[in-house]
Amino acid sequence: MSAIAWTAVGSLVAWLWLLLGQGFFWRTDVRLPARRELPTWPSVCVVVPARDEAAVLPVSLPSLLAQDYPGPAEVFLVDDGSTDGTGELARRLADRHGGLPLTVGSPGEPPAGWTGKLWAVRHGIGLARARGPEYLLLTDADIAHAPDSLRRLVAAADTGGFDVVSQMARLRVESLWERLVVPAFVYFFAQLYPFRRIGRKGSRTAAAAGGCVLLRTEAAERARIPDAIRQAVIDDVALARAVKGGGGHIWLGLAERVDSVRPYPRLHDLWGMVSRSAYAQLRHNPVLLLGTVAGLVLVYLVPPAAVVLGPVTGSAAATLAGGLAWLVMTGTYLPMLRYYRQPVWLAPLLPFTAFLYLLMTVDSAVQHYRGRGAAWKGRTYTRPDAVADES
Repeated sequence: MSAIAWTAVGSLVAWLWLLLGQGFFWRTDVRLPARRELPTWPSVCVVVPARDEAAVLPVSLPSLLAQDYPGPAEVFLVDDGSTDGTGELARRLADRHGGLPLTVGSPGEPPAGWTGKLWAVRHGIGLARARGPEYLLLTDADIAHAPDSLRRLVAAADTGGFDVVSQMARLRVESLWERLVVPAFVYFFAQLYPFRRIGRKGSRTAAAAGGCVLLRTEAAERARIPDAIRQAVIDDVALARAVKGGGGHIWLGLAERVDSVRPYPRLHDLWGMVSRSAYAQLRHNPVLLLGTVAGLVLVYLVPPAAVVLGPVTGSAAATLAGGLAWLVMTGTYLPMLRYYRQPVWLAPLLPFTAFLYLLMTVDSAVQHYRGRGAAWKGRTYTRPDAVADES
């Protein structure tokens, strides 16, 4: 057989392994686990780090204030150096909508060694500690919750004995670029961190989705959250690893009634979302970068290339193997498209989207070596050990 045929066969073998041996990552039925109504509802403090979020707060914050929760609950919004009036807007929204009590705090500029929103999270947890809550809900300022969201999260955590219950919020999918990139983002995340393995005791796989993390306060103190992960760029994964590494039981699944309202209408917006932390995910390791690029090429780009080049080179084996690999790839992507209520014709375009992610990952590395580092809300972190706590 020709070289292209052997490469296509390798891609097909890789896809068969992904289909059956990677925790059934492609399935989208991992939703909130079994839960029951509680006789006594524990106290919860909701911590919302917010930096220049005035555009999304009118949609997201009222949904938190309107939570139908039977126990004591309070919201702490941390205005992290905003320049658009985020804190004052939050107060006005609370006055207008009522609901759960709201406290707005400000942590000041983060000291050296703190990345992303973790300094704001630390300040919010410090404010909440005075209330002695049994649970903390860490949620981003762009996340809108259904009225029963907090109730369902706490019931699931208490029923299942989980220290972390996290939901991957349903991201906005309206523009063409969002349709192409967003479902694939969640698909690739699940491929790296299969949800079924995360919730299994004894498994080393750990991850969370930062937009919606219910955290047992006792587990947070045991794992020294957030101080122990203060240098982490990808803070949600680092949080889950710290809790699980300390013997905690964690769970992650897809959301049913938790949605991100942040728009990413242009490719530039989505590019920034991915590239800001892609190389951090690879621990700033050039060897891992090369391996990731090679893996993306073999798994996602070889199948369509083999289908095109097979007839040109007269290799029926290349055409067949490439076509079967592309078919398996397409089939595994369909459940995610259905979850996002997107048309099935987007599924065969996954190789194109994977190529975009390849370029975003390379660009992330280029930005790192140019000294720009990872960025969050206008802050850039260039320390080479910024993800030390994630490994």
